[in-house]
Amino acid sequence: MLPPFVVIRSSASMLCRMSMLAGVWFCLVGAAQGQTVSPEQLEAVVIEAIQPLVEKHRVPGMALALTIDGEPYFFNLGETALEGGEPVTEHTLFEIGSVSKTFTATLAAYAEAKGALDFSKPVSAYLPPLRGSAMDSISVLNLATHTAGHFPLQLPSEVHSEAQLLEYFRNWQPQYTPGSKRTYANPGSGLLGLVAARSLNQPFAKAMQDSVFRGLGLSDTYVEVPQEKMAHYAEGHNRNHQPVRVNIGLLGEEAYGVRSSAADLTRFLAAQMALVKVGPEIQRALQATRQGYFRTDYYVQDMVWEQYSLPLEKNRLLAGNSRKMISEDHPVVTVIPPLSPQQNVLINKTGSTGGFSTYVAFIPEKKFGFVLLANKYFPNEDRIDMLYQILQAVLPEVTGGSETGAVDTDSGSP
Repeated sequence: MLPPFVVIRSSASMLCRMSMLAGVWFCLVGAAQGQTVSPEQLEAVVIEAIQPLVEKHRVPGMALALTIDGEPYFFNLGETALEGGEPVTEHTLFEIGSVSKTFTATLAAYAEAKGALDFSKPVSAYLPPLRGSAMDSISVLNLATHTAGHFPLQLPSEVHSEAQLLEYFRNWQPQYTPGSKRTYANPGSGLLGLVAARSLNQPFAKAMQDSVFRGLGLSDTYVEVPQEKMAHYAEGHNRNHQPVRVNIGLLGEEAYGVRSSAADLTRFLAAQMALVKVGPEIQRALQATRQGYFRTDYYVQDMVWEQYSLPLEKNRLLAGNSRKMISEDHPVVTVIPPLSPQQNVLINKTGSTGGFSTYVAFIPEKKFGFVLLANKYFPNEDRIDMLYQILQAVLPEVTGGSETGAVDTDSGSP
């Protein structure tokens, strides 16, 4: 049996009834005219997709949002904590892990739109203490595309202060020619955020709040959660169902430190698809992050975003989000000239902390968006299964190819 479950459309009057499926309470706000998927069909699709995952991982709470032909729907399930929590809503705050990197890339692209940053310049151009180091040959774009030359997944544990951080980057040496391979790493994304903030002469958290979150019209998204919003911040749960929250260390804010809601992430994806109006500089920044710079075996690497051609093979999506893709170096081919933002593709990013799971994806041509937020860690494979099952039901034309075969996707990376 699922926990209490509510489905909300974004406007008009509310229609509520008891579902015949799984004993779930179902509410729809404003039945849409001319829908390709009826409310009853959507209800059945979502319940079928989420029920195995919720039961398998004992997920306390989940906020799922779908954008169908440009129309947002919010599916709220369970509570913000295993004990003593409040009902999850589309405004509940979740840790979004490495989906934070998409906002960091947006800040860097915004700085470029303002004329403060040039992605082709070396990192050391914006951090003078790193001049004379390997950072003279690493471009800002390399940081945004995970192609700098093999940073470790996490900063070494002995790096505790900003002075030690700069010393670490001064002494770091690439293990391959920048731009020849892709290595997923938090230090590189964190350094991108540091460079972007320095180029704007602001602390990172302030630059994000003032320029990106405010520019996108986001009201539930924070690097530093205000005290008055803490009551809306869900409690995370690790594999052993113990309560946990993320530990924000050096470069953590920049790489995995954002907290957000289903409502705000849905608006973020809507802005990516030009479904909501934002300012010209933010719009240019969003478009810049979706240019394609490198081809991997599975997808095109944009700035942080990963772009899959359609029709979408499930095994390719699983492999592209696998532990192997996170933990190993992968050869890439430079796209010359870079691909302009594509419409008939699926663009995605996963995110995790020790107690939270996030997955966002969108298909601009179909005006389709997917946001999954849960206050329990579970593997990427289960998140992808949910997305793919929903796509097969609501957009079958974008799915195809292999659907079987095990791929190792379990990763605890933020």
